[in-house]
Amino acid sequence: MLKLIIKVLGPGCANCKRLANNVEVAIEELGIDAAIEKVTDFKEIAKYGVMSTPALVVDEQLIVSGKVPKSEEIKKYLQ
Repeated sequence: MLKLIIKVLGPGCANCKRLANNVEVAIEELGIDAAIEKVTDFKEIAKYGVMSTPALVVDEQLIVSGKVPKSEEIKKYLQ
């Protein structure tokens, strides 16, 4: 299986850090191979059509924007 590319989009705020942490918990609990990238550049974030951060992108698909899903919810998107 290919390694998942997971991106956390946002300026590095507290919610962005919480989302990144929740993603780390989810991939660890699922035991999947994934790379987490933190995207803070607003031009790059805008390319995904994101209007409110934080946002979660999995393999270039926007999954969640403007909220911090719990690790249990994130696991559903990764399976």
